[in-house]
Amino acid sequence: MEGHGTCNRMVQEIFQHSGETISRHFEKMITLLGARFAAAYVKPSDPTFSEVPTKIQDHPIYWPHFKDCIGAIDGTHVTAVVPTEKSIPYYGRKGYPTQNVMAACDFDMLFTFVLPGWEGAAHDTHIFLDTIRKESNNFPHPPPGKYYVVDSGYPMVKGYVAPYKGISYHLQDFRRRGGSPRTRHEKFNHAHSSLRCVIERTFGVWKNKWRIIRNMPSFPFHIQILIVSATMALHNFVRLNDRDDRGFINANRDSISRREHNSEAGSSLSRTQDL
Repeated sequence: MEGHGTCNRMVQEIFQHSGETISRHFEKMITLLGARFAAAYVKPSDPTFSEVPTKIQDHPIYWPHFKDCIGAIDGTHVTAVVPTEKSIPYYGRKGYPTQNVMAACDFDMLFTFVLPGWEGAAHDTHIFLDTIRKESNNFPHPPPGKYYVVDSGYPMVKGYVAPYKGISYHLQDFRRRGGSPRTRHEKFNHAHSSLRCVIERTFGVWKNKWRIIRNMPSFPFHIQILIVSATMALHNFVRLNDRDDRGFINANRDSISRREHNSEAGSSLSRTQDL
């Protein structure tokens, strides 16, 4: 059901069981995957963050300026099915009810942390600050000298590097004007944007692979939250065990294309030296 978006009625036909039985067993499976399986698979592969990611070591722009970067953080929205009388907090900029999901990933497109379940109207900054401040969230904090890259919607605090504000940032901004970044700040933002794109590609592979994320069934909301965690764990399981998976291959091909474009960007990325 998760990967193919198969509805309950079709599963009833295949297995010749009632809809209640199908839902009950699905909820049991999702509870197991979203709790134990996610705890085992959605975590940093190197908890000490002592190794410099290969993608940074091998990149002429990222190295050595981003040698202490351990991953990227961002939020994404997943369709939520909630009772009408409780739906208002779940309406955000998407125009329909969603749950706001904060996640972190490494540079191999593996999720290292996920916190689903926030209302769609919740601001990313509020979610971020609540996440890193509450020990119960078990967030993998960067050790001294290390940091995550985040977008401009997040606060610039120690261990979390945002781009320069008011300066061209997105790669399409530079493409539209038909030139490479020129100033030191533009060069930093250009490289930062390219590096942070890994979280967008990771979200893209995840949502494309698990159709249930794009068409959430009307399970109780706590099950919808577990579906997010479960499918992210399955995403990591596939990545770790099938290096020939087409979704990841296509995302890496896009990454290589970006790398070729970025090779013209230059360096002088001094912002990270102040961390």
